[in-house]
Amino acid sequence: MSEVVVVGGGLAGCEAAWQLAQRGLPVRLIEMRPERMTGAHRTSWLAELVCSNSLGSALPDRAAGWLVNELSRCGSLLIEVARACTVPAGGALAVDRDRFACTVTERIERHPNIQVERREVLSVPPPPCIIATGPLTSPALSADLERRVGHRALFFYDAIAPVVAGDSLDRSIVFAASRRGQGVLPEGDYLNCPFTREEYDRFVEALRTAERAPLAEFEREIDQGVKAGEGPFFEGCLPIEVLAARDPLALAYGPLRPVGLQDPRTGRRPWAVLQLRREDPAGERYNLVGCQTNLRVSEQERVFRMVPGLAQARFLRYGQMHRNTYLNAPRILGPDLSLRGHPGIWIAGQLAGVEGYLGNIATGLVAGIQAARWVRGQPPIEWPTSHMIGALLNALSHSDPVWFQPIKANFGLLPPLPEAPASRAARLELWSRRAQEDWSRLACELHRDLVGPAPGD
Repeated sequence: MSEVVVVGGGLAGCEAAWQLAQRGLPVRLIEMRPERMTGAHRTSWLAELVCSNSLGSALPDRAAGWLVNELSRCGSLLIEVARACTVPAGGALAVDRDRFACTVTERIERHPNIQVERREVLSVPPPPCIIATGPLTSPALSADLERRVGHRALFFYDAIAPVVAGDSLDRSIVFAASRRGQGVLPEGDYLNCPFTREEYDRFVEALRTAERAPLAEFEREIDQGVKAGEGPFFEGCLPIEVLAARDPLALAYGPLRPVGLQDPRTGRRPWAVLQLRREDPAGERYNLVGCQTNLRVSEQERVFRMVPGLAQARFLRYGQMHRNTYLNAPRILGPDLSLRGHPGIWIAGQLAGVEGYLGNIATGLVAGIQAARWVRGQPPIEWPTSHMIGALLNALSHSDPVWFQPIKANFGLLPPLPEAPASRAARLELWSRRAQEDWSRLACELHRDLVGPAPGD
């Protein structure tokens, strides 16, 4: 049986390797860390989460929740591990990021069909291979991909949010609550920093005038024409200072919206609220939700300590911005994530043009399954577009390449209903019924070649 090489030990690469190994194929998973670190990672663990510890909503009436359910039914390793490493986060699937990465690493390294190598890959390996090197793909491999596909890789700038110590928060100001009382913990899954209008205005002005950090050296090497703090940005994850500069009320109606929360000190809804999401079950570390940033470190300490309750905050991780590489999927990828004109090569993860952790896992799962079928001489599985996975694949291969930006799960990707009811709940019911009708055929194809037990057995 041909060995399949998977390049990249992130979410997509680990999921792809697992799917191949579960189907009895020998896999060589190559990860360049710790031999060569990136500007965002801090450990050598596989599947390290760098931006957030939340994989997105797990609620069944959200597109991300649909994707979580589909991935689980398809036998996703990473969703299984995520559910075993959860921390309270309302309706979101949030994890203890260290425990999550450590567990995935152990599961991958213990699998008898997977061999893990630690080295940098400078060019695309011979088929069959899966490239899942993520948004921080090394310059050498990026250049080789560009030569093969004939189109310059696209890119955007992404940012991560600071993390602060739980014991440095002012609990006389910060209060625990979940929006509209929804959550796992009785007291609430989030900590909330309430703003008055005056406090909010001062905070926004500080964000708008704070000094931004220059790009890291490795990013200037890749693209010398982009100045620090300037675009292009991914609109779904704007640095908080960029959003504040667009409109003084953008934060109050965006990441700092106070809807569904009440300040116990006043009994009223605050003007705005910065939420803190725990990074670990004990609440020793908290992520500043929606505060991804490219401010200088000294400016982050000054500006974020203006947030009510964070005056003495101790920063465990500072926010930063990094360059994310992705390919123009509609031009170069088939609906099975194969590289057009290059049989036996698949692209997975954010490099394939998806956005968010769940999209990375989904494309890794698909690439692994499709590569296994190619090695066996079987046709690729045609994922129904009534499923969120299928809708994502369809969007990647059929979007307008001129305006393409990374895509995340959303109900707008699903095929329109013949007669769409006005009620959102009614539309969800019809979408669910249609997706369930397609599941039996898909499940049979997915599980036919498994060596281990089928998911749900």
